[in-house]
Amino acid sequence: MAQTERLRIGFIPLLDAALPIVAGSRGFAEAEGLDLELVRESSWANIRERVAIGHVQAAHMLAPMPIAASLGLGPLDVPLVAPMALGLGGNAITVSTALWAEMQAQGAGFEDGAAAIGAALRQALTARRKAGAEPPTFAIVHPFSAHNYELRYWLAGCGIAPDRDVRLVVVPPPFAADALAAGRLDGFCVGEPWNSVAVAAGCGVIATSTAAIWRSSAEKVLGIRADWAEANPALLARLVRALAAAAAWCGDPANTAELAELLSGPAFLDRPAALLQRGLTGRLSLAPGTPPAAIADFLTFHDRAATFPWISHALWFYSQMVRWGQVTHGAAALAKVRQVYRPDLYRAALQDSGIALPAASAKVEGALTAPTMVSAIGGSLALGPDGFFDGRQFDPDLIEDYLSYL
Repeated sequence: MAQTERLRIGFIPLLDAALPIVAGSRGFAEAEGLDLELVRESSWANIRERVAIGHVQAAHMLAPMPIAASLGLGPLDVPLVAPMALGLGGNAITVSTALWAEMQAQGAGFEDGAAAIGAALRQALTARRKAGAEPPTFAIVHPFSAHNYELRYWLAGCGIAPDRDVRLVVVPPPFAADALAAGRLDGFCVGEPWNSVAVAAGCGVIATSTAAIWRSSAEKVLGIRADWAEANPALLARLVRALAAAAAWCGDPANTAELAELLSGPAFLDRPAALLQRGLTGRLSLAPGTPPAAIADFLTFHDRAATFPWISHALWFYSQMVRWGQVTHGAAALAKVRQVYRPDLYRAALQDSGIALPAASAKVEGALTAPTMVSAIGGSLALGPDGFFDGRQFDPDLIEDYLSYL
């Protein structure tokens, strides 16, 4: 066994922080000769800065954040890489009970798809505007977040201009439900359990999940400084293996109750295990007092290559950065983005693990309408479904064509 190494890993109290929490608490890190110190933070800005200045060696991080950092779109010019993802899905869009009532008056129902619910929201906002009301305020967790891009993608696809028809503000995940209850927000896009916290508090209604907007979407990654990854390849491989083992454990339904109890602890999410089980099982109460509703592929930790760092995911996030004016598209920027997600490091760490590894490093996003067997290294592998709610596809080899139609 290699010498035990101590690593500090930052995380935000969310269900999709499960992999580092489980790796450090259930022996998977120890098996790789690692002693993980988990550092809880309340904001994503703090996570980014802690990694950049070396307070932590790695972090549970927003999937677009390493891309933005590597493009110089942050306060500290420190390139980051993502050698693995930490799961798929897990976010939802919650609105106030008052706004949901207005959407219901326009025909919205829980059985509707994302497009129909978005249409009802558009009609409700039109009615508000005609009455002279100010645009509603929606919270995202960070400008460079899947939450921002998925919310904007949904709004725009439903005929709502994100920078005109609504007001977008940044609120850290643990504060979102409280801000909604205080009347400071009309809605938010955030990861679980904070949507369920708002529902349980009686102030929120889950209008749609991001799984309904982009199924099997990337949300969080393991974020690491590029220079640290280059200087510590063996140590990084041990960390990836520990997290991959934790992902397999988290993905086993037999462990869900134990996982909820672990995450509920005061050092981690500090919320009742029964509440956490909603997101972990994909059976969420969508409104106060309603029975649970099953949401397909709400949160996936292990199946369907859930921890693989697809370069096509990185490029889709980049396309949204371009779309919303955060970066100017060009060959140099595109080349940098292609170096952020690192399937080579993922494969190097797991090549002898018995885990089936995708043979490709990118794919056409939105092309799979059902679970599909694909070519894999070391076994068989099913991917998808991964569709966008509007039926569009994103081919990473045709990014200029995609951008021209946005």
